[in-house]
Amino acid sequence: MSTFLLTWIIMTVALSVTLFLMPQQTNAARAFFVFGDSLVDSGNNNYLVTTARADSPPYGIDYPTGRPTGRFSNGLNLPDIISEQIGSEPTLPILSPELTGEKLLIGANFASAGIGILNDTGVQFLNILRIGRQFELFQEYQERVSEIIGSDKTQQLVNGALVLMTLGGNDFVNNYFFPISTRRRQSSLGEFSQLLISEYKKILTSLYELGARRVMVTGTGPLGCVPAELASSGSVNGECAPEAQQAAAIFNPLLVQMLQGLNREIGSDVFIGANAFNTNADFINNPQRFGFVTSKVACCGQGAYNGQGVCTPLSTLCSDRNAYAFWDPFHPTEKATRLIVQQIMTGSVEYMNPMNLSTIMALDSRI
Repeated sequence: MSTFLLTWIIMTVALSVTLFLMPQQTNAARAFFVFGDSLVDSGNNNYLVTTARADSPPYGIDYPTGRPTGRFSNGLNLPDIISEQIGSEPTLPILSPELTGEKLLIGANFASAGIGILNDTGVQFLNILRIGRQFELFQEYQERVSEIIGSDKTQQLVNGALVLMTLGGNDFVNNYFFPISTRRRQSSLGEFSQLLISEYKKILTSLYELGARRVMVTGTGPLGCVPAELASSGSVNGECAPEAQQAAAIFNPLLVQMLQGLNREIGSDVFIGANAFNTNADFINNPQRFGFVTSKVACCGQGAYNGQGVCTPLSTLCSDRNAYAFWDPFHPTEKATRLIVQQIMTGSVEYMNPMNLSTIMALDSRI
């Protein structure tokens, strides 16, 4: 056999092996599922008759397309950046007509702006995907995937997936502290927080029963420090609203205890607590350290602290989004979100308990 022919055979075999392996590696990529509210909604509310929307400019001004996508951000949001960090494509909204075929294997985003732990949270926003509906859609998703890869492989995909759950903030901001709230008349802040934790445990237990085995659960950020709360509380010098801060101070430790209890019951670290309070407080308390000019005034809004109303084409808009920690009255800018994800990826137990996402990825890759 000539040297040329031998070389040709070796190269052909090598190429065939490479082409054979490539689809397997792609299919083996970890699926990512997202549940929750506007902090993680990537556009589901675009397909709903609701007032909780981010589908008009200047939302999306720094997104790669420069257009609004339904994300409550100037650019990428939390799930986008997590996907980027773990080397995955961004998950599409479950209601998107583009979510078909092999794109389903990447995962899906079920989140819907305005929802909370409680079903009466966000009633003012009309038609939104409450968490029970998100779980129904998750079951339908699994049925759709089963038609493509079979039920056994679908179960493997779901069991091996990374899951993000973000709930709780709206239950305070758009329920308990809402001007016409009946909840506030019925219970103290402590009692209401206990109710939320009790209901949240049921939600997370249901998620486990649906197959989730590695779930990052975010607590609430410093609720009293967002521009909307500064404006509504009449903050004079940018002091955080005390009652909303107290809500976060009560709710977050209870959440950590509940997650630890659930893990003990299951016998595995299924639920990972992501301390949103600490990750946000770092740049809120010391914005200059992170390159921000302000963590009090929103980039897009109106009124005091740009914290009144919503972000619209008629709003005051900052020229440099990287100088602002908050994009609109409630949501961080892409730059601030990247700081949050940095702590999710590599932060200490002060930020991620019992482990950060880099550790999760390393551990799970050995299974």
